[in-house]
Amino acid sequence: MTQRSGRRTVAVLGVAASVSLLTAACTGSDSAGTDGDDGGGAASEISVWFPGANQAEIDLVNDTIVPAFEEETGATVEVTFVDWGDLSPKLNAAFAAGTAPDVFGHGPAAVADFVATDRLTDLGPYLAELDPAVTDDLGAALAGGQVDGTQYLIPLSMQGNLVMYNAADFTAAGLDPDAPPTTWEGIRAAAEQLTVRDGDTVTHAGLLVPSNPIAIQQTFASLLSGAGGDMLEPDGSAATFDTPEGTQALEFFVDLFHGEQPVSNMLGEDYVNMPPAQQPLVVGDASMAVLTAPVMQQVAEAAPDLDLRVMPAPTFEGADSPAMIGGAGPGLMINKDSPAQDLAWDFIEYLLTPEVMAEYTAGIGAVPVHASAIDTEYVRSNPVVQAFVEQASALKPNPNVPGWVEIRDALDANLEQALHETVDVGTALDNATAEVESIIAQHAGG
Repeated sequence: MTQRSGRRTVAVLGVAASVSLLTAACTGSDSAGTDGDDGGGAASEISVWFPGANQAEIDLVNDTIVPAFEEETGATVEVTFVDWGDLSPKLNAAFAAGTAPDVFGHGPAAVADFVATDRLTDLGPYLAELDPAVTDDLGAALAGGQVDGTQYLIPLSMQGNLVMYNAADFTAAGLDPDAPPTTWEGIRAAAEQLTVRDGDTVTHAGLLVPSNPIAIQQTFASLLSGAGGDMLEPDGSAATFDTPEGTQALEFFVDLFHGEQPVSNMLGEDYVNMPPAQQPLVVGDASMAVLTAPVMQQVAEAAPDLDLRVMPAPTFEGADSPAMIGGAGPGLMINKDSPAQDLAWDFIEYLLTPEVMAEYTAGIGAVPVHASAIDTEYVRSNPVVQAFVEQASALKPNPNVPGWVEIRDALDANLEQALHETVDVGTALDNATAEVESIIAQHAGG
């Protein structure tokens, strides 16, 4: 549902997106000021669409951020917030009608398809005008908004997965909670000590990893990156996960649930999105669980008496760098046909101001995009957010390539078969590669 409230309405950023190709003809936005940038004068009005419907963010942007920007610049900002499920269809319709907003938000998975349909402004020249210290401060976030090395999306938050663990369970099992494992092999070994079984049935999981649809690909991406592998070639021209690293990652994933010593249960269940009070860590059904930053904060609030901590991103033994799925969260892009290019950038740049961004992320409970945010009171006082900021460089995004959602879904479906042991690991990777490369060829015109 799209909602408006008078002259200005406010949008909220979410954490997941439904992506579709925007193939209709674009004739430009009609919502910018009549004295647009390419008409000889400075634009005085822009329209901005944010995705989502989080009331805390609506209030923050509506009551504080937008009014402050308008007072500072003398511009008028018309903001609309659009539910995630409606976002792509409404953008399609707006582009077709020539009424697309000057600035619009979406998730990183959408960027390559917008680029393929020539919707977006190259933000590189604007970034080049910033103080290099500012772009360095944003370094871990910016990569998630790039396609072929060109910046199109500016993230407004970071996201990702890390492992949360119950320190008391570690102590009870003879493990040192102050020195958690740093490798996946070490995590597996700890999980074996923490797991409780009734015969062949795991009744208390030593480790939970997401294994429901879509989340399967994300878990595999974390394991693959931790093994030193990649999903695709850098230019997106071919799949690169059917490798020794991919085999190691998927075998590890499958063996968590099967074999002689399984350490995980809840195969196929979406435990991450359970209510906080029902989370496995809260009710004592698991000792370690891979979770997102927002869910970890909810879990910590639901179980204040538990000593819950966050591990650094792990690696496999012999791999070079620790890694987990993550990186840039949803962000903002500029409509290439907007007549208010400079004012649109001014709005994005204003949001990137460290003070404004600190207020924004603290107000919605998000992970900041600025590395320097580690020194803010919001981060220092929040162990979960602090852990994610410290691990930002280890949070690796999925590839930004045309057709990524199709690629992700095809990979996810094949990996699911391996997890349920309907095919072996090698067959799953072979089949996934064939499907993924067919999708790549389709989007390349092959």
